Amino acid sequence: MTVMEAIKVPTAADLVARAEALLPALRERAGQCEAGNKVPDATIRDFQEAGFFKILQPARYGGYEMDPEAFYAVQMKVAEGCMSSAWVLGVVAVHNWQLALFHPQAQDDVWGDDPTTLISSSYMPRADVTPVDGGYRISGRWGFSSGVDHCEWAFLGGLVKDPETGIPDFWTFLVPRKDFTVLPIWNTIGLGGTGSHDVTVTDAFIPAHRTHRSKDGFASTNPGAEHNPGALYKLPFGQVFVRAVSSSSIGALQGALDLFKETGAKRKSNNTLTSIAGDPDVQTVIAETQSAIDEMKTVLFRNFGVLNDHARRGEQADLETRLRFRFQSAQISGRCCELISRMYYLSGADGIYRGNPIARTFCDIHTGRTHVANNPNTVGRNFGGVMLGATNTDSFI
Repeated sequence: MTVMEAIKVPTAADLVARAEALLPALRERAGQCEAGNKVPDATIRDFQEAGFFKILQPARYGGYEMDPEAFYAVQMKVAEGCMSSAWVLGVVAVHNWQLALFHPQAQDDVWGDDPTTLISSSYMPRADVTPVDGGYRISGRWGFSSGVDHCEWAFLGGLVKDPETGIPDFWTFLVPRKDFTVLPIWNTIGLGGTGSHDVTVTDAFIPAHRTHRSKDGFASTNPGAEHNPGALYKLPFGQVFVRAVSSSSIGALQGALDLFKETGAKRKSNNTLTSIAGDPDVQTVIAETQSAIDEMKTVLFRNFGVLNDHARRGEQADLETRLRFRFQSAQISGRCCELISRMYYLSGADGIYRGNPIARTFCDIHTGRTHVANNPNTVGRNFGGVMLGATNTDSFI
C-alpha cells in the first residue's frame, strides 16, 4: 500500500462536492464573516474536516498532494457562497504548498506535532534584516495578513542581498506566533471577512532553515525538493500563488450570477412594472458573464495542465509562456470587476442595500482587484516588453 492510498485521497470531484454542500452555510454566515472581520471559526473547522487545507500539502504530513487544478476548483466553488472565506482558504491553504519548498526542518517545526497547523503571510518586503550566526534577526510591520487570526505561523517578506550578484533578492521568513503581534486594523469596504490585519515583529531570530529565497522559487531549486520530490513542488511559486488571489473572483462572480438569474426571472421594474427577464441588457450581461466565467476557468485549467506537464518532465516552461500565464492571472480580477459592475447596475435600487449578496460581491471583487498580484498593468508592460526584446524584470513568474 502506498502512502497516498493509506491517506485515502478523495477525488477532485469529491472535494468540489464537499464545497458545494457547504454553500448554504457559507451564505448564511457571510454577514457574520463580514461584520466580524474574520472568517468564522466554524467555517475553518468545516474546511479542515472537508480536507481543503490538505489539497496541496505533502503526503508525508497527511496531505493529498493533488494537482493545483483541484485546489482552485474547490476555492472557486467556496467563493460562490462567500468570497472572503474563499480568499482566506486560497491564501492560507496555498501556504501548505509553499512550506513544502522550505528546508525539511522548517516543515517539521510547523507540522511535526500537528499537521493541521495553518500559516498566514504578508510578502511585503518590509523586514529590517540583520544576518547573524545561524540565521537572521528581523523586525518590521507588515500589512494584509489574511486569515492571521486562525494561524500559528506567518510567512513575512524581506530583502536580502544575493551573495553571488550583490542584488537584493526577495526572501520569505517563517515566523512563529510567539514572535509576532497582530494589530487588528482591518475595516474595509470589501473582503471584510478576510481579517487581513497588520502584524509586527521586534528583533526576532529566524534560523536559516526557516527562510526561502525567491530565486529558488523561480528556478525550482528549493531546499525541500529532496523530501518532497513530486511534480507539484516543481511548479514555479509565482504561478501557484497568484492564482490563489485571483481565482476567488471567478467563483464569487458565478455565485452572484446565479442569484442574479434567480431574482431576474421573477423581478419586475419598480417604475414600469415590466419583467426584468425581458430586458435585453439583462439578457446580454447574463450571457456574457457566463461565457466569460467558462473562458477564465478554461484558461486557468489549461495553463496548469501545461505547467504540470513540464514539472513532470523535470523542466520549466519557457519565459514567454510563464509571462503570458502570469498576465492572464492578473487580468482576472479586472474582468470580474467589469462584469459584476454591470450586474450591480442592472439590479436597480433594490441592489444597493447592505447585506445584498450582489452588492457584497461587487465590493469584494473590486477589493480583490487592489492586490498587487491582480494588477495587470505592470505585469503586462513587462510581458509586452519581453516580446519586443527587452529584459524580463519580474522574478514572480
